[in-house]
Amino acid sequence: MTKPRSYTGQDIDVSFDMSRCIHARNCYLNLPQVFDPKERPWVKPDAASAEEIAVTVRACPSGALTYRRRDDAPGETPKLINRVTLRENGPNEISGDLRFEDQSLTRATLCRCGASQNQPFCDFSHVKAGFNSTGEPGPSDKDMDNKPGETLEIKPVPNGPIGLVGPVEVTSGAGTRIARAEKLFLCRCGASKNKPFCDGSHKAAGFSTEED
Repeated sequence: MTKPRSYTGQDIDVSFDMSRCIHARNCYLNLPQVFDPKERPWVKPDAASAEEIAVTVRACPSGALTYRRRDDAPGETPKLINRVTLRENGPNEISGDLRFEDQSLTRATLCRCGASQNQPFCDFSHVKAGFNSTGEPGPSDKDMDNKPGETLEIKPVPNGPIGLVGPVEVTSGAGTRIARAEKLFLCRCGASKNKPFCDGSHKAAGFSTEED
């Protein structure tokens, strides 16, 4: 796992964690004068306003990009609804008031192909692995009232699924609700026949997370 690198500007600092990048390219497509992988350094935090950069960083689904304001403006606040969005042939995109071990997060992408070397997070390994799974599954029978503003804990099960404890809504890539619940287990071995949910297939598949 790589150590996040920081880029200091006059009004905003940007941090980048390569191990969590899924190459969504929102940063480059939105602000190419600031985020250009062909340049060195590839992040120039004084090449646009701090607010423009903050907006673009918040559009990074994996949380590989974060920021710290050096002016009097507030930092990033979590969305009130904890949400999991399924990416076609890719990871589970999650946002909200998130907790993982001793970390507070607002954005992350969670592995569901089983190949990531940075579990439980996606590291783009699904592309090389040829992972194939729709982002538009049908609705499930999991449906409970949402509780806006509450924390969602990310709790990976050793050699098993990723547990989510707290109010959360699961949606398709197009925004259609698939499930609402206060406790879910998401497949991360890639073998479940009930994606995005775990069905126990990790046992027969011999899925291992010993390097977690």
